[in-house]
Formats: sequence, structure tokens, C-alpha cells
Amino acid sequence: MKALGAEFFGTFWLVLGGCGSAVLAAAFPHVGIGLLGVALAFGLTVLTMAFAIGHISGCHLNPAVSVGLTVAGRFPASRLPGYIAAQVLGAIAAAAVLYVIASGAPGFDAVASGFASNGFDERSPGHYGLTAALVCEVVMTAFFLIVILGATDERAPAGFAPIAIGLCLTLIHLVSIPVTNTSVNPARSTGVALFAGSGAIGQLWLFWLAPIVGAALGALIYGIIGRKDA
Repeated sequence: MKALGAEFFGTFWLVLGGCGSAVLAAAFPHVGIGLLGVALAFGLTVLTMAFAIGHISGCHLNPAVSVGLTVAGRFPASRLPGYIAAQVLGAIAAAAVLYVIASGAPGFDAVASGFASNGFDERSPGHYGLTAALVCEVVMTAFFLIVILGATDERAPAGFAPIAIGLCLTLIHLVSIPVTNTSVNPARSTGVALFAGSGAIGQLWLFWLAPIVGAALGALIYGIIGRKDA
């Protein structure tokens, strides 16, 4: 239960910090933090939580990461349902809190604003199509898992994994915000989609499928390149 609680609150922080920066601060008049600020905010949420709860739950904060670690043999499949449920519930709770805060501004409309939801075609910030979004999410999540598995390998320098993983997520956002608004995390996508209208919900399938496929591929790739010599 402690691990599930850690995943709930850790994912809450990721969505509140990352999506909150996009909804509340990115377009703020004259001092908006922009794409660079949002990318850094997502990276900082993971970095800070990795130090805070990594020793409690492993700090997955992401169903795709949990699946990837299972494929890599680092996490038992029997614990997947509980972790995924805690992550999704944490994301929804954070999105609800963010909605209440954002609604305090005159004229705020979660559906019209997109509410930091993910999408392709007309819902993509750069109007990228389905294929581009699918490839982007698969590749980015695959490399996220490679970095996670490598940084937490017992042969890696001890104590630096949260920094590498947080900076990796920052880099992923710098590349892919224009394409899909960056998911690589089904829980993050689900939480805000529930407040962003039927368009976001209708495209949510891709942001479950692509990150999970990418995470599994990343785990398989690291299993080859990171295999210990006999």
C-alpha cells in the first residue's frame, strides 16, 4: 500500500507540475514560460519525485514504464494492475485539481484550450498526422526506457539516475511537444483528456498503445545492448 500511495502521489505531482505549467504558465501574458519551460517542468517533476519516492515504489509514475520494467524483468507482472490503477487515479486527481485552479481565470474553457491534452491531426500543436504521432510516441518512449534501465543498472554510477531520467524526459518534451503535445505516459494523457472533451478522449487510444509498445521495445533493446557478459 505504501508503494501504491507513492505512485498515486508521484503521478499526481507529475501531472500537476507538468500539465499545470502548460495550462497555467506557458501562455501567461508577457512572461509565459513557453515550450522550453513546459519541457523543463515535466523533467523536474520526475527528477524530484525520483529522489522523494524512488526508494518506496521505484517512482514509475507511468503505466508504460511499469510495463517496460516488467518486460525487462525488473518488475513483477503481478504488481502491474495495482501500479497502473494508482498512476491513473493520481493523474485524474491532479487533472481535477488543475481544472479547479484554471477555472478561476475569467473565460477559461478546458475544451477550447485543449487542457494540455495529447492529440494528432487537428489536435496536434503542429497538426502532425496519425503516423507521425504514432512513430514519435513509440520512439520517444523506447528511448525513455533505455535511459531508465541504463541509469538504474547496478553498473551505472550510483545516485545519478533521477538526474538522467529527468533530463531525458525534458529532452523528449523538447522534441515531441509540437507533434503530440508529448505523452509517453498513458496516465498523464488520460487524466487531462477526461476534462478536455470528446475529441481528446477519442484519440486517447493512441496514447495508451504507442507508449506501451515503445516501452516494451526499449526494454527489449536494452536487454540486448545492456546484457552482462557471461
